[in-house]
Amino acid sequence: MPIVTIQVTREGTRPGTTAVTAEEKARLIEGVSHLLLDVLGKPLDSTFVVIEEVEPDNWGWGGLPVQAYRKQRAAKAP
Repeated sequence: MPIVTIQVTREGTRPGTTAVTAEEKARLIEGVSHLLLDVLGKPLDSTFVVIEEVEPDNWGWGGLPVQAYRKQRAAKAP
């Protein structure tokens, strides 16, 4: 029985959105479930997918809070 946890920041992927949409979550669940079926032969009805949305303030990258890291990275971009 595979259990897959997907963590994403709680922010939208399109302007005006503040979270992953229900449609996007459904596509993630379907895609991951089918990947486990195709690669490991795990039946769809025995695969569990959990999507956790993390507030950006609770997410870090490169030793910095994610917003500070993104700002620093953007300043270095050509």
